Amino acid sequence: MANDRFASADELVKEYAELEAKMADPSIHEDANNARKLGRRYAQLGPVVSGYRVWRAAEDDLAAGREMAADDADFAAEIPALEEAALIAGDKLEELLLPRDPNDDRDVILEVKAGAGGDESALFAGDLLRMYMRYAEKRNWKVEVIDATESEMGGYKDISVGVKSKGTAAPGESPYARLKFEGGVHRVQRVPETESQGRIHTSAAGVLILPEAEEIDVELNMNDVRVDVYRSSGPGGQSVNTTDSAVRLTHVPTGIVVSCQNEKSQLQNKESALRILRARLLVDAQEKADAIASAERKSQVRTVDRSERIRTYNYPENRLSDHRVNYKSNNLDAVLNGELDDVIQALLDADKAAKLASTEK
Repeated sequence: MANDRFASADELVKEYAELEAKMADPSIHEDANNARKLGRRYAQLGPVVSGYRVWRAAEDDLAAGREMAADDADFAAEIPALEEAALIAGDKLEELLLPRDPNDDRDVILEVKAGAGGDESALFAGDLLRMYMRYAEKRNWKVEVIDATESEMGGYKDISVGVKSKGTAAPGESPYARLKFEGGVHRVQRVPETESQGRIHTSAAGVLILPEAEEIDVELNMNDVRVDVYRSSGPGGQSVNTTDSAVRLTHVPTGIVVSCQNEKSQLQNKESALRILRARLLVDAQEKADAIASAERKSQVRTVDRSERIRTYNYPENRLSDHRVNYKSNNLDAVLNGELDDVIQALLDADKAAKLASTEK
């Protein structure tokens, strides 16, 4: 492996040192938004710089070992171990330098929508939400409901929740980094509670994962946003309250529409809708600017159709199947209880392998 293949890391090491100097200046913290942005970039570069230093030290040790072995044959026996250490360090650094998702340090807005299957689909949407909430609990993340429309039979027609890490997440451990491949159509095969004949039904629910956007991430001109207010309604259409507290925001330039009615306060619903709108605008801007991001987004749900499934939950056989990476497991009960790490890791490993393969072409 030629040493110059890591020449790009030199610039990152230089940038890291510059950021370190800036963050040591007390005046930088007078602008909280800028300080947060610098801190995020500094955290992103940390693992790369650490990996580069480990690789550089291993290469230096190998060079010194070879030099000593040329003068004294007794040192030759140490060369294989030094070569192995340099090889391992180089492979690790190569992984760290792979193109990374710019949203991997973010929290998420997770949306679950009922689709084909009527009431059974809404019940399944509720089951998916509980699965993600239990997974979040196991990882010590905070979950808050932003907006929800419940179904008459239970479950949800649609629900949006915020999933946040507590404190600064380690690289690759943020909600977005772990959940980004959950977006898509999830299909369930089971006997519905309403089925008297014991027949297995198939229905579907859609999941959408949006990286949480901060105000500094998105330029949102409120002159571009049409605000409509209306009366909230619940299952069956009955009035939830007697005031026009529900809010619908339409971003005219992009046509993106967001509605929120969960809170009794019109102001609170507007703030929740703005939060979702910023996240969608962030994704929209990234899709237009980055072809790779666009390709990944296309895998996420647009219409909840059973033919576009990414994963199947087969209750009678206690089996989970992820169709993108041919992952199968017979512990569906555990998965629905939040034991998602194995299937998530299979998706992350496949993504890493694809990126490594593309760099070798």
